[in-house]
Amino acid sequence: MLFQRLRILALQGTELANATAGTIRQRLLKIGALVMVSTRRVYVRLASAFPLQKLFAQVHRALAGLRPEDG
Repeated sequence: MLFQRLRILALQGTELANATAGTIRQRLLKIGALVMVSTRRVYVRLASAFPLQKLFAQVHRALAGLRPEDG
């Protein structure tokens, strides 16, 4: 269900729009990154060699712009 919503909300028009949950997990979520937590922010630093950086940023922007549903 989570990956289905991700496909609908953030992956439309991308190369992963019709991908399986396993493919989305492997290509977008199972990546090496350095996570740094400060008092107010969480920083995620991706490797410069990550081939899907632009897609990851596009998905992040799409998800960051969402508002919680009422109810």
